[in-house]
Amino acid sequence: MNFISVESPGNVRVLKRPKIMRKENEVLLRMRYGGICGSDLGTYLGTFAYSKYPCIPGHELAAEIVECPENEKSLASGMLVTVNPYFNCGTCYSCRRGLVNCCSDNQTMGVQREGGFVEYLTMPISRVIPGGALSADKLVLIEPFAIGWHGIGKASIQPGDRVLVIGAGTIGIFAAMSARLKGGTVTLCDISSEKLERAKLFGFRDFIHNTDKDSFTRQIGSDGFDVTVEAVGLPSTFQDCLDAAAYGGRVIVIGVGKKNLDFNFTLIQKKELQIFGSRNAVTADFTQLIELCNQGKIDLDGIVTDVFPYEQADDAFKAFSEHRDSKLKVLLKFGE
Repeated sequence: MNFISVESPGNVRVLKRPKIMRKENEVLLRMRYGGICGSDLGTYLGTFAYSKYPCIPGHELAAEIVECPENEKSLASGMLVTVNPYFNCGTCYSCRRGLVNCCSDNQTMGVQREGGFVEYLTMPISRVIPGGALSADKLVLIEPFAIGWHGIGKASIQPGDRVLVIGAGTIGIFAAMSARLKGGTVTLCDISSEKLERAKLFGFRDFIHNTDKDSFTRQIGSDGFDVTVEAVGLPSTFQDCLDAAAYGGRVIVIGVGKKNLDFNFTLIQKKELQIFGSRNAVTADFTQLIELCNQGKIDLDGIVTDVFPYEQADDAFKAFSEHRDSKLKVLLKFGE
């Protein structure tokens, strides 16, 4: 079977190896779509904090069940599914408290362990999540949506809360959609006018075009925001979240970066800010979003900007890296 490997930064190849065999209590899956996420792109560019080479990327997955043992989840051959790609150890203090998404020995597919950009893969039954009526090209979007959904859930957003999401990429858009579903009034901020223009496709109308610090300060106003969301992963955007948060506000950090920020931490005390880190998601986030999509309460049209055959993975990564302002979600298609 074929698989995609990032051999080194900027070097993507499609290679061959023997087809994988299913073990007991596992499901054999045939990949249908894989989404290139920010961490995959960071691996390609050599900027992601957790990258090691060579690696098989991919944890945004939609697949079809090929073989499946009898199970209590009613999983069966031919069913379209996605997966929870964050493997936890089950024994650390976080796991023992049920905080499996922030396991101290977390192993995310495509990062700390082999990813899903392969023709066939196996997964434990417990990690396979049925997609209901969702098509494969929509089901593949549930994982990145779950990242934003999980993060927004940290802030207990109430109807009418003013929410600023900094970063209008895929995770930022999904975080903004999540905040809106919770009843928040959402403003999106980005340095890219193209990304903000694309956000209009999803019904957003309030924007901050962050061209410089003075402009940003003027646009956030004197009151600030009840909730600010960092969905970029840069020191400057975290600082912007602190500055834009209202007194008594909440700050959610979803973005992942590898640079330090030197800031006056007394601002946290002065504003009495609540700061939440958000890592990965949990299976409940996936199932909640799938249910909302199947109920017609979430529209995923417009998220995908490009689809490449998986054999053209090198072209897909290159195009995404060179045109990040105009591309939101790039998919790799593995088969019908």
